[in-house]
Amino acid sequence: MKSTTTAIALLALSLVSARAMAAPLTPHECSSYPFQPASGEVTHAQLIRELGELESVGYDPAFDDPDYPTNLQRAQRALQAKYQKDCAPPASSMSTTARASVPAHAG
Repeated sequence: MKSTTTAIALLALSLVSARAMAAPLTPHECSSYPFQPASGEVTHAQLIRELGELESVGYDPAFDDPDYPTNLQRAQRALQAKYQKDCAPPASSMSTTARASVPAHAG
């Protein structure tokens, strides 16, 4: 029974993760943390959201990776690319140097 419950939970989690990877960022997500600096202390909910965003581009914090922090930095770059694709204005209306980017926040 426990293995069935675990399998169902893992399936549900993978479906949610797959949806998150495929879904573009919403305007609200584009204008909030972690894509924009926090206005004050970062809350637990914001950190959980950031972790979810990193996981949506392949980061696995549970994996004991000897390449840490390389795997985290790779995910941060992928997340920045996702932000640029979904949130940045077209290049014709804004110079590439003026585009916003994901802050390099590691913790």
